[in-house]
Amino acid sequence: VQLVESGGGLVQAGESLRLSCAASGRLPGATTLSWYRQVPGKQREFIASVTSGGITDYANSVEGRFTVSRHNGKNTLDLQMNNLRPEDTAVYYCKARRNMTPVFTSWGQGTLVTVSS
Repeated sequence: VQLVESGGGLVQAGESLRLSCAASGRLPGATTLSWYRQVPGKQREFIASVTSGGITDYANSVEGRFTVSRHNGKNTLDLQMNNLRPEDTAVYYCKARRNMTPVFTSWGQGTLVTVSS
């Protein structure tokens, strides 16, 4: 499974941005799709996830501002980011993870989001 993110860019604080992640090939059942982000020099951090059954989870830092959604028929994952802050500036990555046989983890190449103050 290959993942390709899109939608990154430069916005001002308070504005919105929508990221998308497209998976090539069929996603096996029970695959969780997630968003992570990374600032240079820091560890990659979890942002949001959605299971194949639609259960979502968010990091405290983005809950209430970001919304994750997946479209199983299209194998896509979106991240709607509202009220962006300068500290949201990072490279955002899409991840697919399946914890049962066949186990796999796949990452996208990342898309840069820059929020100016």
